[in-house]
Amino acid sequence: MNIQSTTTLAPYDPRYDPLVSESPGQNRDYAPTYWIATAGKPPESDGPIVRDTDADVAIVGSGYTGLACAIYLAREFGIKATVLEANRVAWGCSTRNGGQAQNASGRLSRSQWIERWGLDVARRLHAEIEEGFEHFEDLVRKSPIDCEPQRGGHVYIAHRQRCLDKIAAESRVLNETFGYPTRVISREELRHDFVDEAEAVGAVHEPLGTGIHPAKLAFGYLRMARDLGARIHTGSPVQAIEPRGNAFLLRTPGGTVKARSVAIATGAYTSLGLTPALRGRCMPILSNALVTRPLTAAELESTGFRTRQVITDTRTLRFYYRLLPDNRIQIGTRSAITGADATHERHLQLLIEGLHRKFPSLRGIEIEYCWWGWVDVSHDMMPRIFRPDPQQKLFYALGYGGNGVSYSAQAGRRMAQMIAGQSFSGQDLPIFRSPLPGHAFAPFRRLGQRMLYGWYHLRDEAA
Repeated sequence: MNIQSTTTLAPYDPRYDPLVSESPGQNRDYAPTYWIATAGKPPESDGPIVRDTDADVAIVGSGYTGLACAIYLAREFGIKATVLEANRVAWGCSTRNGGQAQNASGRLSRSQWIERWGLDVARRLHAEIEEGFEHFEDLVRKSPIDCEPQRGGHVYIAHRQRCLDKIAAESRVLNETFGYPTRVISREELRHDFVDEAEAVGAVHEPLGTGIHPAKLAFGYLRMARDLGARIHTGSPVQAIEPRGNAFLLRTPGGTVKARSVAIATGAYTSLGLTPALRGRCMPILSNALVTRPLTAAELESTGFRTRQVITDTRTLRFYYRLLPDNRIQIGTRSAITGADATHERHLQLLIEGLHRKFPSLRGIEIEYCWWGWVDVSHDMMPRIFRPDPQQKLFYALGYGGNGVSYSAQAGRRMAQMIAGQSFSGQDLPIFRSPLPGHAFAPFRRLGQRMLYGWYHLRDEAA
């Protein structure tokens, strides 16, 4: 059944904050993103849970990770999962992100992997992330909907010379240590072949990078999962997960789901008190985005856009942007800190000023969409796909740090393999063998974030 035909939608809450709110609500409408406005009618779901029921596997969260987990459980193991979603399908990050799929997950560089875990682990982790990109591309090609892929790679633009020196050194590490063929691009080549960005002093080009339409990808995953026999129950927030013998009871407003295994894929939208295994283990960070009206031919020429590849800059509070298929520019960055402050005009203005600095000829261009959403950042900047208690079949996949568009497919696959009891190459890597780290000063994280944002801004903009 289609939830829209049976249940009245609750309004979108722009001030929702996962560190304050008990839950993301029930059956709330989508954030007003460009992606939702242009994705077409959302596909049918199985509606809310209306009675007590049993499931082999219950997946909490219907974003990329949860839906990918359901797809792989069905496709590789014949397990038809029950997916529980508080609001509408893929309501959180999966319909609010920038649509940038990169050969990455988490926030650390390959050099930082080597420093933390040593060369052997870093090389095997690189292989895991790269394999994840391949599986993401496999799902995109087989998705029953066109998510408008823009392939060709990732352009990492240096906004200061010292930043170019740093990413050029990292490019050498990628080439020589990991066999990943990146290359440094001069400012002249960047302007001639890629984009004429006013702040850029050069860039590094990575061969793996794909831009996608986030909502169309999520809706494609949904159709694929349901075609394989998974049930997707929207409007069904999980209020508690209670161990009960060899199973779990997942309580929702419409009924209790008894499941033998539970997979948590809620990202930054994890409800307070959902499970002790996740208490204080992720820091939700707001990311703000806008989309312009379509550019005219003259405006396109003035910006020098000759690529539709995904682009990020070298700020710690990075700008991420690209030219969309309909010739709009989408750009995003970090700005607001709390949900209560997210609606303030200054956060939109910061994005607009960033767009103007990069493309002065677009000063005054109409902004047709703006929105924000929460990113799940782990305290050590790396994701985890983990089983907290070997005696219980509860698993989670979280902590992508804004780099989850592609790796979420692999994370869902790995979680499916763990649920099915199948071993896999690389299973001894730290992201599978250690929990998301806790934070000793969790109640004061927002205070520290404010101070860090101020420091990051000063450092990023220094000459």
